[in-house]
Amino acid sequence: MWAYETGFYQIYPLGFCGAPFENDGKLEHRILKVIDWIPHLKKLGVGAVLFNPLFESDTHGYNTRDFRKVDVRLGTNADFKKVCKALHKEGIKIVLDGVFNHVGRGFFGFTDVLEKRWDSRYKDWFHINFDGNDGYNDGLWYEGWEGNYDLVKLNLWNEEVVNYLIDSALSWIDDYDIDGLRLDVAYCLEQNFIRRLRGAVLSKKEDFFLVGEMIGGDYRKVMGPDLCHSATNYECYKGLFSSFNSLNMFEIVHSLLRQFGPENWCLYRGEHLLSFVDNHDVSRIASNLNNKRHLPLIYAMMFGMPGIPTVYYGSEWGAEGNKSDGDPALRPCFDEPIWNELTDIIASLYEAKNTSKALWYGDFKQLVLQNKFCVIEREFEDDRIMVAVNADDNPVTAHFDARAGRAKDLISGETIDFGGGLDIPPCTCYMLRPF
Repeated sequence: MWAYETGFYQIYPLGFCGAPFENDGKLEHRILKVIDWIPHLKKLGVGAVLFNPLFESDTHGYNTRDFRKVDVRLGTNADFKKVCKALHKEGIKIVLDGVFNHVGRGFFGFTDVLEKRWDSRYKDWFHINFDGNDGYNDGLWYEGWEGNYDLVKLNLWNEEVVNYLIDSALSWIDDYDIDGLRLDVAYCLEQNFIRRLRGAVLSKKEDFFLVGEMIGGDYRKVMGPDLCHSATNYECYKGLFSSFNSLNMFEIVHSLLRQFGPENWCLYRGEHLLSFVDNHDVSRIASNLNNKRHLPLIYAMMFGMPGIPTVYYGSEWGAEGNKSDGDPALRPCFDEPIWNELTDIIASLYEAKNTSKALWYGDFKQLVLQNKFCVIEREFEDDRIMVAVNADDNPVTAHFDARAGRAKDLISGETIDFGGGLDIPPCTCYMLRPF
C-alpha cells in the first residue's frame, strides 16, 4: 500500500482558499491556489495531500449539499481536475474527505422531505419522525449528528443511500483519479457500509487507501482486512503534546509501547495509523505547546514513531491557532507559504521518513526513558534509526547499548558520537542512523 510509505499534508480547502463561511453562491476559482503551493509541497517532501471537504455545502463543508459538485466558493469541477492533474504530475497522491454519516439541510434529498413530507421519495434516507419537531421548527423531528440539526444523519441501512454514496465515491475516482478517502466520524458509520465501500473502491482502484476518523476507543472498530486500512491516532496525538507540556516522556512512550511494542498483545503492531500533532479540529501545536522550543522535538517524535506522518498546512512554519477562538481560527488563509528554521527541520524529517524502511516498517523499542528525555529505536532488516529527544532546559547524557559508536543525524546532517553515551543539548532532537 502506497500510503504506508508516504508523508501526508493536510489542507482544509475553504479556509486555505479564503472562502466565506456562508455559501454565498458566488463562483470563485479559489481552489486553483493549491497549484501555486505545489513547489512548497515538493520542497517539503510531501507525498500525499489530504483535502478536507470540498464539495458543495451549507457552510463549513461537513454539511454537504451535493456530493458530486465542488463547492462554488472553491470553483468548478474542472478547476479541481486541474489541481488533481497538477499534483499527480508531481507524484503527489490525493485523498479526499468522505463525509458519509450526515448531510446539510440544503442537501437535495432533505429539502425534498421538508417540501413534500410523507410524499417525498427520500423520507427513508434519514431518521425522521413526522409527529415530532426539531430545532428549526420544521414540524418534524429528525436525527442530527450529536444533536446538531444542521448535520442531518443519513440512514446507512437504506440501500438507496448506500448506493448513492458509493456511486459518488466511485465518481471521484473516475473524474479526479483520487487515491484515497478519509472517512469522517468513521466511528459512527455502520461496519457493513465501510465493508461495501472498501469492496467497491478497491474494485475500481486496487491500491485505493481508506483511513477512518477515530477519536477514541478501539481503532479496530473501523480498521481491518475488510474495513479501513488505517485510523487516526488520537491517543498518541494527545500523548505527544501532553508529554512535552508536563515534561513526562513516559506518557507518549508508554502509549507507543501499548500500541506498537514488541509483545504480541500490543494493540496495533504492524498497523499504519495516521499520525499528527494538530489538524483542522484541534488547536495548532504552536499554540498547544507550553514551550515553543519543543516544536522541532514533537515533530521528530511524530515522524519517528510508527505511522503515517501528517502535517497540517501552516503548522510547518509554526502558525498558531486556538480551538477556544472557534474553528475559523484553526482554518485560516495564508497568502503564500513561509519557510523558516522549523520548516527546514520538518523537510529533513520528511526526507528521513521517505528514505528509511525502518521508519515505515521497523519494530518499536524503548532504549532510554526518563521524565524529560528519551531514546527510541526503529529497526527493519539492515536499517536502524534512533530518535533521541531532550525536552529539558539542561543538557543530558543518555546511556544505552550502543552497538556502534557513531551515527549520522538525519535532521542536521552532522555526525554524532554516542559510543560513551549520547550527549543531548537542551531542547534538542536527533534522528540517528548508525554507521
